[in-house]
Amino acid sequence: MLGQLVDAGNTATLAHYLQLLEGAGMVAGLQKFAGNQIRQRASSPKLQVLNTALMTTQSGRPPDAWRSDGDAWGRLVESAVGAHLVNTASGTGIQVTYWRERNLEVDFVLQRGDALVAIEVKSGGRKQTLPGIAAFDKSHHPTRKLLVGCQGIPIDQFLLAPASYWLA
Repeated sequence: MLGQLVDAGNTATLAHYLQLLEGAGMVAGLQKFAGNQIRQRASSPKLQVLNTALMTTQSGRPPDAWRSDGDAWGRLVESAVGAHLVNTASGTGIQVTYWRERNLEVDFVLQRGDALVAIEVKSGGRKQTLPGIAAFDKSHHPTRKLLVGCQGIPIDQFLLAPASYWLA
């Protein structure tokens, strides 16, 4: 969005709109995890819906069409996990962020004090490699690394526990 707006003050306007949307329980902007706070604040936020109905109702797709489209299903599952983490972390002092360096990423990072959890979400059925988790582990040494979905913690089981459970 920001790339299409060229007038001065647009960054502040978008940040304010994002605050309003978050306050209404619609969308949150997840900050990029970085070792230092300055780099974290300078990054663009990852938009995270707080209720996946905001994605599905506007699509016009019937429910079975989501499952049959692997890419769309993957985005929906990742969004459901992110919404669950943000909603259950609210008011607990847990930070929910994401991490990306070049073409490597970790979908979600939970942090409370020194505890750090890297979470990767995979909804496909094929064998998964996790180069983002490996790179994050090497540079930030998380307390835990979680794979949610295919070949990891089943999505339904993951969604039964609040964000604080995974930091314990």
